[in-house]
Amino acid sequence: MILRFTLEPVDNTRLARVCGSLDAHLREIEAAFGVKITRRDAEFRVNGAKAAAERAQALLEGLYERARRPLSAETLQLALVEAKAPLDKPAPKPGEEGPLVLRTRRADLSARTPRQHQYLQQILSHDITFGLGPAGTGKTFLAVACAVDALERSTVQRIILTRPAVEAGERLGFLPGDLTQKVDPYLRPLYDALYDLLGFDRVTKAFEKGQLEVAPLAFMRGRTLNHAFVILDEAQNTTPEQMKMFLTRIGFGSRCVVTGDTSQIDLPRGVQSGLIDAEHVLAKVKGIAMTRFTSADVVRHPLVARIVEAYEARAKREAREA
Repeated sequence: MILRFTLEPVDNTRLARVCGSLDAHLREIEAAFGVKITRRDAEFRVNGAKAAAERAQALLEGLYERARRPLSAETLQLALVEAKAPLDKPAPKPGEEGPLVLRTRRADLSARTPRQHQYLQQILSHDITFGLGPAGTGKTFLAVACAVDALERSTVQRIILTRPAVEAGERLGFLPGDLTQKVDPYLRPLYDALYDLLGFDRVTKAFEKGQLEVAPLAFMRGRTLNHAFVILDEAQNTTPEQMKMFLTRIGFGSRCVVTGDTSQIDLPRGVQSGLIDAEHVLAKVKGIAMTRFTSADVVRHPLVARIVEAYEARAKREAREA
């Protein structure tokens, strides 16, 4: 199918931003949708399968609207993810539930893929939610966003973020400082998400008021967490005993999100992952939801998705040969 259209009103500056240097943006769109794009000034021609060509046209028109300001590489990649998602799952029909609005510092924060939308819905409707999948799918960031939203709406009194302090090929003992200082680098991604969603000053004040707590998983033992939004990140590096300990900390008025990537386990050889164990044990437990992300949900650089797919393909080959 061949689609012909003109981006109007004609504006050479906006056209240059949409097309990119030497039409680099057009080449990325071609690769993403499997189409061929040619243009003469503001007149475009898209050649490819009907659905893909229509999505490519809609994306170009959407980017042209945004091009009143310079388009960053991140803006283009997120737009590509959003435009490709409906190819896997139809867009919501009129009258169906629309996009979720979370109260955070990021006004543009929203689900970019159908699975991300499902993930947000499950967090809001279940007391315990598991988010499993590869890096770059927004598991932790969206969970922190929901936690910030719950705090802003006063549905919880505090946010507790935790993760196991397991080394990825390095040793805690070689890091300087006391235990808190040693585990701080492991918790840095959680701090980054908080700063992005709340702002540095707001985060600092929230820590002072006791509304925010970031701690290694070992510090959770013996506690009961009431009226809190609790997030366990990097859960693939927990043992089954640690996972059971953590999940049984949840108290009244609390909500819990567990995130992890079972393809990046840093536990010693022979030690079972608590996340894999929980995925099987809790699969049919009422009140617990599980979202399984794939490489199609990666919202980082497109190369990340291809890297994830390459490792997944090798794992499948090894499984068949075993």
